Amino acid sequence: MQAYTINKARLWQSLMDMAKIGATDKGGCCRLALTDLDKQARDLYIQWAKEAGCDIKIDQVGNIRATRPGTDSTLPPVGTGSHLDTQPTGGKFDGVFGVLAGLEVIRSLNDHQIKTRHPIEISVWTNEEGSRFAPAMMGSGVVSGRFTLEEILNKTDVNGVRLGDELERIGYAGAEPVTGRAYKAFFETHIEQGPYLEAEGKMIGVVTGGQGQRWYDVELTGQESHAGTTPMHLRTDALTCASSLILAVQSIATANKPGCGTVGYMQVLPNSRNTIPGKITMSIDLRHPEDRALTVMDEALKAKIEALEAETGVKIALTPIWYYAPIPFDPDCIDAVREAAKALDYSHMDIIAGAGHDACYVSDFAPTSMVFTPCLNGISHNEIESTTAEECEAGCAVLFNAMLTLAQIEA
Repeated sequence: MQAYTINKARLWQSLMDMAKIGATDKGGCCRLALTDLDKQARDLYIQWAKEAGCDIKIDQVGNIRATRPGTDSTLPPVGTGSHLDTQPTGGKFDGVFGVLAGLEVIRSLNDHQIKTRHPIEISVWTNEEGSRFAPAMMGSGVVSGRFTLEEILNKTDVNGVRLGDELERIGYAGAEPVTGRAYKAFFETHIEQGPYLEAEGKMIGVVTGGQGQRWYDVELTGQESHAGTTPMHLRTDALTCASSLILAVQSIATANKPGCGTVGYMQVLPNSRNTIPGKITMSIDLRHPEDRALTVMDEALKAKIEALEAETGVKIALTPIWYYAPIPFDPDCIDAVREAAKALDYSHMDIIAGAGHDACYVSDFAPTSMVFTPCLNGISHNEIESTTAEECEAGCAVLFNAMLTLAQIEA
């Protein structure tokens, strides 16, 4: 197959320009979903997409669709895309690389004066990170039917601000229906967010599927009391119990390799130096590439909670808030990525997506795969997240050629 190139310098400059929006002192980005900074990023992206000749549509949950027409308007598009929102202390590349790689594909199609039979479509999915509003991957989840539009619009952040109201406020409550999307194929390009490609010396990860996840909210209720007058054997300390639960999460994940377990959020009440903590709210995140093992981890967590309640007297309410099973990607899309990497002479390996990505939900209604590129030391969700222009070029070029395989160049 002929291998087409992209403009490395232009892609990198677009990434650096976008990174100025919400830039942090440590070199990262903070663009929480549906904030004014998210609006600025969306506005800039739409400006660039229009300049590249795309038609723009915004749906009811705020997803942005930028489309380059094909020669046959009756055919479904070949899609790509990712997200522009970040973690509070996020990096320059998580999500945004996938969006701007898609834009660079369209710019490169224009450069090469290539017409495709199928339209090319880039999606910016709303609230992929799940940081301000939980759960994650809301925009793609609504389109896939995993969530209803009503339930997502009514989600609130920690300050009680409603998602639907924020969409209205920033001008991204679109009129396009969220149902009925169709793709011939969909690809998402992303930094790996892990260490495997770098450790193996590979430039491209051919993503064959997505890891399963279970998210929980946990509330532990003990008894507030004076830190100096309450003897140790008469305490019902919610924080001590939470500490045991955190260690249990780590042990459960370690016992189910290559599973992962994380407590990433915690609030302590009353959060006073000389008062025994009476209430803890926290998150638990369990992941595994095999659904059976993920179920075993879930069962072990529930058993540990029951034992801790009996041992400590602390009441523990475990609320599952999100689950999706491990997801296999489409063989033809996987092959398109692999063949593009070969044609471009990039070293590559098959890999499982350890993080959640919009492509996982898109795979519910479209043939899907992903393209991974390395990131320094495997670090992501961190302001020091780093990659190179050459690595971004490689991922975007593989995306470009994989999409062309399925979009069909018009002779």
